[in-house]
Amino acid sequence: MPGIEKLLNPALFARDSQLFLPQTRLTLFVQIVAASVRVSHMGLDTVIFLWQILSIFLFLLACWRLACRCFSATEARWASVTLVAALLTLPVAGTALYLVDQYLHPRTLATAAIIVAIADMLDRRPIRAALWVVPAAFLHIQMAFYGVLFCIFLAWKPAKLLDQPGMALLPSLSSLSEPGSEAWREAARTRTQHYLLQWRWYEWMGAIAPLALMYWFAALAQKSGQLRVAFLSRRTAAFGIFGIVSAVLLTVPPQLERLTPYQPMRTLHLVTLLFVLLAGGLMGQYVLRKSVIRWLLLFVPVCSGMFYAQRQLFPGSEHVEFPGRPSTNKWVQAFVWARANTPEDAYFALDPFHMNRPGEDEHGFRAFSQRSMMADMDKDPGVVTLFPQVAAQWRRETSARLNWNSFTLADFVKLRKEFGVNWAIIEKPVRVALTCPYENDVVAVCQISE
Repeated sequence: MPGIEKLLNPALFARDSQLFLPQTRLTLFVQIVAASVRVSHMGLDTVIFLWQILSIFLFLLACWRLACRCFSATEARWASVTLVAALLTLPVAGTALYLVDQYLHPRTLATAAIIVAIADMLDRRPIRAALWVVPAAFLHIQMAFYGVLFCIFLAWKPAKLLDQPGMALLPSLSSLSEPGSEAWREAARTRTQHYLLQWRWYEWMGAIAPLALMYWFAALAQKSGQLRVAFLSRRTAAFGIFGIVSAVLLTVPPQLERLTPYQPMRTLHLVTLLFVLLAGGLMGQYVLRKSVIRWLLLFVPVCSGMFYAQRQLFPGSEHVEFPGRPSTNKWVQAFVWARANTPEDAYFALDPFHMNRPGEDEHGFRAFSQRSMMADMDKDPGVVTLFPQVAAQWRRETSARLNWNSFTLADFVKLRKEFGVNWAIIEKPVRVALTCPYENDVVAVCQISE
């Protein structure tokens, strides 16, 4: 959203755009959404909401198309897509990804295009598949890369895998094998999902169990003559194994730490998605069939469990944030007040870990306030790992606030002198003598004077 807001109003984010613009330049999605706002004359919140609904619809439509390629029975097709819909926010092992993000992200539309490409590969139409990969690349280059790699897995014959020209798409490792700066390593190590040795046992279970089950799906489908399901299951399992082995080889050795941002384990996103899609189809065909009772016995608990998990994940927010409706989240209320009552060039300081504070629910300050802020320890390190040139700035700004919870008035004045910060969002109770024109039960918006 900050990238979109910057396009709509170039005067915004004069102090911190370098911390997010490099990432938005890798996708045309911000330009597309910004153009939607200009053409429709609707508010940004409304356009974002509509794009999220459209993204989910196109994602499920792509899943339906692939389900139709794999299953002939109508109940199997519907069960396939319904299970995907029920598990949209299923976490993908330890990758910090979901099948579909809870907020608008180009990854969703890119994945939809990749799924259609997979369907075309099953139809043996590689040219059409390639045409779908192109828009995926313009939306999210990293997802498109793994989509291309998976299509190669669908096309290759086992004895000729290494001869495929598509393997040349793997990035050159020579320049990336050089160690990053100390600031870059500090940012990179906040992304624990990039370091396999830090994964928990249940995250490894989420990576390995679907691969074993996919081979079982393949055997089951082979016996019943469902050759496409058997083929897709085997190739998906092989793709997952390839991703895990690649991740171990490329990211575990300390000398190759610079490769961690490429996240080879992101192959598990497609693996998990296809596992859910095929599992739903097979259950629809062999278990659910046309029995309403069986459908209810499966999907009512699944949907209820997922709903409960979402409420626990974001307890301080509405389940659906409708545009035009005031937020009940106290942090967001403060961010929105800042947008309406501070100058466009206001520069804010927040707890560098504020997105992990109880009730904040990972709402981005920049997106809701449309104001600049000092670098944080939550979102910004992800940009730093991909664009090391901003590592020094990120480290300097975050290091200045590591003792945020014990800040005194002198510390805030120091921030103003060294960085030009003139506003702060402070969690209550406020223990320093600052002028705070806005307060609610949780946070205060305070001005930092010289």
